[in-house]
Amino acid sequence: MNFVATGIGAGLVSALLTAVIVKATPLAALLYLLAPIPVLIVSLGWDHRSGLVAALVGGLAIGLFLSPLSGFGFALITALPAWWLSYLALLGRPGADGVMEWYPVGRLLAWAAATAALTIIAAGLISTGGDYAAFGENARQVAEAFVSAQFATTGPGALDAETREEMIGILARLTPFLSAQGFTTVLALYLWAAARIVQASKRLPRPWPAVPELVMPRSAGLLLIGAIVVASFDGFIGALGMALSGAFFMAFALQGLAAIHDRTRGKSGRAFLLTALYLLIFVTQGILMIPLALFGIADTAFNLRSRFGSRPNQPPTLST
Repeated sequence: MNFVATGIGAGLVSALLTAVIVKATPLAALLYLLAPIPVLIVSLGWDHRSGLVAALVGGLAIGLFLSPLSGFGFALITALPAWWLSYLALLGRPGADGVMEWYPVGRLLAWAAATAALTIIAAGLISTGGDYAAFGENARQVAEAFVSAQFATTGPGALDAETREEMIGILARLTPFLSAQGFTTVLALYLWAAARIVQASKRLPRPWPAVPELVMPRSAGLLLIGAIVVASFDGFIGALGMALSGAFFMAFALQGLAAIHDRTRGKSGRAFLLTALYLLIFVTQGILMIPLALFGIADTAFNLRSRFGSRPNQPPTLST
């Protein structure tokens, strides 16, 4: 029953990190962003059931001190995605030779993308009571705030009314796409960070593979194509398509980065090349992620890293 105690502790810590957002300070926002980490750590290091206990305890605590809807939102958006990814990460089975086969990290990234997209849409459904008009209005307000922050409303640099309205409309339509992109990055980063922390404490049951070696399954590419088609629909179905498109697009961009890390290992000037790459991503405000995503898609579709040059032997992984 040790998992119960650790789950309670993690749930209370995560709930506290979430609740401080009411302070509306930069530090509170930073602490809020770290809220999934305790759930990930106990799920990976003790037992995935600890993560479920943490989700329940944290949700009840926030529901008691803030509101029931806030508690439900904590469980849905913060705790359960962290638990689910940890559960998948610890899936394993003994092979014919007795060596344990672990769930592939590439499939974990695909699940992080799917989880991010579904969470974004579920949160939208709950917060609006299933009213797509309200969902669209919320997205429009976010888009309008962004445009107002980036462009002057008056003066020589101001956008004309028609251009401004078009830009707001496009960004409002893309809000699920962009939100899922960001959440996919957060989930992937947090899972990696939590695994490294637990590994350092010698409590991680599985060997954590080198992240540059991750390759998502080809089915992820098919899901991306399907999501792009569904994104043309109206209502929440179209929003889900947008969210899945953004999430898997970002996942493939992360795979593109991983492929570059992999292909430059042992090369002279590697540190300079990678530093320049990340600086370019920052300077271009993420636009460089587009070619990286295309590279990641090609890497999966055509198995580029196996075709061009040998790769280090990886630990056995589950094929499904």
